[in-house]
Order: sequence, then structure tokens, then C-alpha cells
Amino acid sequence: MRYALTVEYEGTRYGGFQYQKNAPSIQEEIEKAISRFTGESLRIKGAGRTDAGVHAKGQVVAFDSEVVQPTEVIVRALNHYLPDDIAVKEAHKVVEDFDPRRWATRRKYVYAIDCGATRSPLRRQTTYYLGQRLEVSEMAEAAELLEGVHDFSRFAGPLEDLTASTVREIFSTELREADEIVEIEVDGSAFLPHQVRRMAGALVDVGLGRLRIEDVQRLLDDENTTAIARSLPPQGLCLVSVQYDKFDKLSEGKDNGNRNEPESNTGMARRRR
Repeated sequence: MRYALTVEYEGTRYGGFQYQKNAPSIQEEIEKAISRFTGESLRIKGAGRTDAGVHAKGQVVAFDSEVVQPTEVIVRALNHYLPDDIAVKEAHKVVEDFDPRRWATRRKYVYAIDCGATRSPLRRQTTYYLGQRLEVSEMAEAAELLEGVHDFSRFAGPLEDLTASTVREIFSTELREADEIVEIEVDGSAFLPHQVRRMAGALVDVGLGRLRIEDVQRLLDDENTTAIARSLPPQGLCLVSVQYDKFDKLSEGKDNGNRNEPESNTGMARRRR
């Protein structure tokens, strides 16, 4: 049986989502919880690799197990074994070829910036403390330039495969301001390493007057420019949701006895047309 999970986590004390030898990871903790519940040694697949210190509300993972249980039992059991900073929010029985990364059609991230005059200890793990006022209207105008299909090579961190395409599609960008917090929401097909953090960095520099709106366009056009899209710290970034056009297929193996199980509206959400 293949299961898909929507997972929420605070990434502060982890070296990232993906398993690694020299640091704790989200993947390792989830696999340990599954092993303690099922007695099986296995590997999970994730929809995306969040970096060290990055958070998630709607990460999607999948795994195969010989243990067949109602999905509400899966949720309760895994949360029993998981640490307090990781939680399974939903579980689904899915078709056997479901791939959380390859089937994903869009991913939504939010980067949160604290512009308050004094830092907030309560927000220090989930926002980037800037402590300066931002010109949000200027940032929103620059953010519109990022929408569409572009070569985001100037917004990318080091690539594992140097021959891989750096062209990505951004469906929408949105700037929100509430009290002292400015949020940058980016919805796209897929993202390069550090892409959202560098996009947010460029927009923040526009909001501070360090970059002009035209500089953002030059970064996209790969012109001869001295402008740099700097990467903001990881703690302000959160993977909000992963969406799938084939969401109907995720219900084919769903436990019929679980009549009250809600449809996902955060992680494994079907793309609305």
C-alpha cells in the first residue's frame, strides 16, 4: 500500500528535509516514526527539498508499506512517534505510482519579514527580522516582473547538475502587509535551490531602495549588470502547499471506512481551474 502524507514542520533544528549523514533531517525523523509504527525499514519520497532552517505547512511525502491501516490510525500513530516540531496533518491511501515530486504541478512558498522597530523573540524562528520599513508598493511592482516563464539562473544557488535547465514558471506573486510583518507569497511550477530566498532578497532590496525595479528586470534578462539577488536567511521561508492536477487519483485507494476524512486543502490540494 502506498500512503501520502501532508506534513507540517518547524525546520529550525534540522539540516533540511533530505536525509544527511552529519545533521538531523525531517526525512530521517519521519522514516524513524514509520519504522517504529510498522517495523519496516524504508525510504520516503518528498515533494521538495527544503533547506536547513526552512519550515513547511504542506510538505507532501509518500511511502510504501505492507501495513494496511485506516488513514486516521496512520496520522495518530506517526504523530505519537514524531518530535514536537514535526506533525502529520493528513494521510491518504494513494495509487501505487503516485510520485509526490513528479506529479506536483505547483508549489507555494511564503517568505515572512519582520519590519518592527524591535525584534520579537516569539517570531525569531519563523520570520526574518529586518527592523526597517519597506516600500511595499515598489516591491509589488517588481514582483510582477518575476511572474511568467523566465531563466532564473541569477536567482539560483549552486546546482547539483550544472547542465540542468534554470527556466521556471512563476504563476503568481503577492505582497501582504499586516502590522509589522510583510509577506511575499510565490506560487510556481517548481523552484531552483535558494530561488525563493533570492527572489525575496531582491524584492527586499527594492523595498529598501538598494535596487531599482529595472534591476530586477535586468537580473531576469541576464544582461551585463552588477545587481545581485542576495539570499535571505532560511527562517523566514515556509513551504505552504503542493498541488496536483491528478488529485482525483489520490482518492482511489482511500479507506472507505473513514467517512469523516476531509479532502486536503493545504498540502495535497487539487489544482483549481
